[in-house]
This record gives sequence, C-alpha cells and structure tokens, in this order.
Amino acid sequence: MKIHMSSLLPGAQHAKGLAVIIDVFRAFTCAPLLFALGIKKSILVESPPDALDLKQTDPGLILVGEVGGAPIDGFDFGNSPSQLLGADPAFFKGKTVVQRTSSGVQGAIAALPAADEVVLGSYALAKSTAQYILSKDPQEVSLVAMGWNLSVIAPEDEWCARYIAHLLGSDHYDHLQALREIVFHETAQKFFRGDFPYFPKEDPLMCLQRDIYDFVLRVEPEKNLVIVKKINLE
Repeated sequence: MKIHMSSLLPGAQHAKGLAVIIDVFRAFTCAPLLFALGIKKSILVESPPDALDLKQTDPGLILVGEVGGAPIDGFDFGNSPSQLLGADPAFFKGKTVVQRTSSGVQGAIAALPAADEVVLGSYALAKSTAQYILSKDPQEVSLVAMGWNLSVIAPEDEWCARYIAHLLGSDHYDHLQALREIVFHETAQKFFRGDFPYFPKEDPLMCLQRDIYDFVLRVEPEKNLVIVKKINLE
C-alpha cells in the first residue's frame, strides 16, 4: 500500500486510489455526528444556492453549512458540532441533510473524478477509516488535508492525516505535539477568543476527540447528486 500525503484543493483534485478527504474543523466532525444523531444520508453541494434549490423541491431537507465559517441565511444549522449536539436528536431522525462547507465538502466533490473511492476523514473517524482501508488493502491511498478555505494549511488536518497514516502503519504520530501545534494555532484560537458566535469555544474540544465512531462515510455520485453513505464496519 502506497500512501500519498497531500493538502488543499490541488491535493483533492489529484488524489489517487482510495482518497481520505480530511476536514477536522469542522465539516467532517459534523458529518459523522449527524449520522450518529439518526440521519439516513447526506448530500454534498458546492454552493448555498444549490442547497436552497434542493430544499425548495423537498422542504424536509436539513441544510447545514457555512461560507467563510459563517452560517448561511436559509440554512437550519451552521457548521458547528456543538450546535448540532445541542439540538433535539429527534429533529434529525430519518432525515436527509444537505451539507455545504468552504473546504471539506469542496474537497470531497473535487476528489471524486480523480480517485477510485472517496471517504471523509477527521479525528472522530480516524480509527474506523484506517480499519476500512486496511480491510480493502488498496494499492494507493491519498490522505488529503483540506486546510482553511481550500488554500491555507491547517495543523489539525495535517496532524489528522499523520494519525491515520500511523494507524495504517506508515508514520510516527505524537498526539501531545499535535495538540501543541493545533491548540495554539490561529485555526483553534479564533474559537477560544470568542471572536464570533459562530466559532463557539466548544467546537475544537469536540473536533479533537479521537476514534468515536465505528463506521465510515463514503462519498458516491448518484444521478446528478453527490451522496454520503454510512458504511458499517463488519
């Protein structure tokens, strides 16, 4: 198994083999949480109008996402795991979510034409994702750290990629060093400073929890949509 480590939009566009698109703060911490809260599937879209158009056709859809970190008018939730966790779980049961974010979602969509298979990555999904990869034993794996807004390296994504590589047996990982670099970096500090209400202080605490779920989230084209499906590990 050859493991490629890459970053940002070019990394997603040139992903090879089985691609893991990593967005720790916060898209792909939100995604598995939504499935744990009971949604049946999610749809990834490039733009807010795409999501709003889908909801106009199906008012039962739940819209989750952000632009530049900020919530979107007409959406039900921002890109905040603590906001999702604070909502009534019954609200999500059996529903379909449409997710739009500025980095992770865009990366997953961009990787689909290039990669053989695309799965979503975060600390919360790391162990289950590594187990899934090992069970499939692909010739090539691409670990893509999406960063901030597709263009700025983010330590939480880079370290999560190293953690998954470590679980696959190919890299050293020091979680204390990872936390040191992540927590004191601007990508986390903007939450702790309380600059904006849509960057709640609780979010980084949730996003840095490791190995919570026992399923994988696989991205698949379906007709003219991009769908995320929950794959339970055997």
